[in-house]
Amino acid sequence: MMNMGMMLNMLFWIIIIGFVIYCMILLIMKPFENKSNHALNILKERLARGELMQMNMKRKNGY
Repeated sequence: MMNMGMMLNMLFWIIIIGFVIYCMILLIMKPFENKSNHALNILKERLARGELMQMNMKRKNGY
């Protein structure tokens, strides 16, 4: 039978391996994040700072 030390050691390595797999998945999925509204977000930020007027925003946005 397994004693308590062996069980804790196995649990420790399962947690470490799970964390490494989780980090790898995050790194792999990072380039696939939704960035389709990036330009629109920049325009909205510039409008909020007062760099753009509402008419320019509508023209650049295509509305």
